[in-house]
Amino acid sequence: MVISPTAGESTAGDAVIDDSRPIFQQIADRVESDILDRALQEEGQVPSTNEFAAFYRINPATAAKGINLLVDEGILYKRRGIGMFVAPGAREAVLKKRRDQFYEQYVRPLAIEARKLGIHAPELTGLIQRSAVETEGSMAP
Repeated sequence: MVISPTAGESTAGDAVIDDSRPIFQQIADRVESDILDRALQEEGQVPSTNEFAAFYRINPATAAKGINLLVDEGILYKRRGIGMFVAPGAREAVLKKRRDQFYEQYVRPLAIEARKLGIHAPELTGLIQRSAVETEGSMAP
């Protein structure tokens, strides 16, 4: 993963750690993103906590905390003596989780602000469709 750092971020090798959120959460989010992007397949092995720790130059306990979040959610599972693996159905579970988060972080506040401004559902829908059309050409495939 090659990312150029922005304000509030520090580099760790090719990895970027954002100072605004807990590192363990960022590890979990990146594994989820790799599952969504199909870089990690269901039943495929996930890098070990020591590999994450070395790559991101963090404490292995921090990496383990991020991985264990995903184990607790059923996204990953442990095979004793072998390692961590992506659980069957993990991609769908991550999609549902991310869509729920999208609703809570973006859609709901948007609807609340629209209501304050007197923008009713049909007009709001039109604005969203207009934005989607305008940004569609600028989005990477």
